[in-house]
Formats: sequence, C-alpha cells, structure tokens
Amino acid sequence: MHQFTIEPIGSWANWDMNGVNIAFTNSALWMMITTILVIAFVQMGTKQQLIPGRWQVAVESLTGFIDNLVQSSIGKEGRKYIPYIFTLFIFILFGNLLGLMPMGLVNVHPFTFTSHFSVTGVLAIMSFSIVLAVGFWKHGLKFFTLFVPHGTPIFMLPIIAPIEFISFMVRPFSLALRLFVAMMAGHILLKVFAGFVISGGLGGIGTGLIVSIPSIVMMIAISALEILVAGIQAYVFALLTALYINDAEHLH
Repeated sequence: MHQFTIEPIGSWANWDMNGVNIAFTNSALWMMITTILVIAFVQMGTKQQLIPGRWQVAVESLTGFIDNLVQSSIGKEGRKYIPYIFTLFIFILFGNLLGLMPMGLVNVHPFTFTSHFSVTGVLAIMSFSIVLAVGFWKHGLKFFTLFVPHGTPIFMLPIIAPIEFISFMVRPFSLALRLFVAMMAGHILLKVFAGFVISGGLGGIGTGLIVSIPSIVMMIAISALEILVAGIQAYVFALLTALYINDAEHLH
C-alpha cells in the first residue's frame, strides 16, 4: 500500500500554519501537474485555425462530447454548466491516466490522487454544493418537494420522504466512493501481479515460466483495462454530476 502514501516533498515537510501541517505533498504536486496539463491542453486547442490541428480537434471533440452529455441530461438550461462539467471530466481523466504512466523507468513515480477518498470526496462535495445552491436559488423551499415523488399517496409520505432524503444525502458519498474504489483496486491488482513476476523470477526458470509469464500477461491486460476504467470513471462522474444538477433544475 506504499504507492498510496501521501508524503511531503523536500523542505516543505515541516511547513505549518497555526499548528496545522500544510506541507506540499506528492498528491498536491500531481494535482498541480494535472491542472497545468488541463490548462495547456485547453489553451493549445482554442487556437481558431482555418485548418484545425490535432489539439484543436481533440478539444473541440471533447467539448462537443460534454455538450451532448449535458444537454441530454439537463436540457437547454445545462449550457451554463458545461465549463464546470468539462473541467471536472478532463481533470479526473488526466489524473487517472497520469497515474498509469510507466515513468518509473526514468525514476519518476506518478501519484494517482484520484485513488484517495479525500480528493474524490472534495470533488463530489463541489458538485453537490452546486446542486444545493441551484436548487434553493431557483426553487426556494419548494426544493424539498424533490423528496416527494410525483403521485405519492399522502399516507406513504412519512415513509417515502425520509428514504428519498437519505438517498439524496448519500449521493456525494457514493459519487466519491465509486471513483476512489475503482482507481485504488486497479493499482493494487497491478502491484500484486508485479510481485508475482518478481517472486516467480527469483524462484528459477521453471517457476518463472509458470508464475511470471502469466502474471506479465495479466498485468498487460489489467493495464489496458485500467486505461478504459480511467475514461469510464471520469465519464460517470461527469454524467452523474449532470443528472444531479438536472434534479435541482427541474425537481424531477
């Protein structure tokens, strides 16, 4: 589990403010790198060239993809949320993919910050805060009718309303947990099979053939699956955020 350990970097280890440690950590470093890459990616793709380059095509394609996602989930009212959901999607996607890069070959060890519940939890709280702000700003106290499904018999309200409320309040937790678990599980599997490769190789030729080679094949398969999961989890996070905002907009 060492790969998930958050560690301070260099001379920043002892930084504190009023007794609270504010050290610059490996997690913060890779979040900063991801942020810089997201900004660079978008800036390089916003050059309005007559003949679009690869970056422009990539950014426009992703923007169109998110635009379709938001409009199908929220409708025309969703256009104002595209910048946030687009940034959320790209940030999570880049963070997931950076953690899979084989930079250990050059003695650089990427840190997958999306494998920490504290990070995914903050992202989920940001999305949930937007839902609450939109809901109360647009509907006021009528927002509470979200917990009363249309057509619910009056005698069922004492049962249905609390269930709907609990389901609503669990949303940020489940949103954060889904991404955190998916990324953490994949990295643990890769580490386990990497251990089998080394142990099999140390055990001799016979053990290497029986243990190490199948483990290498499994690592390749899991790595390919992890790349797919990195994209799917970013998409799911963005999609659920859009669906939750839709509830706040329309009180479905």
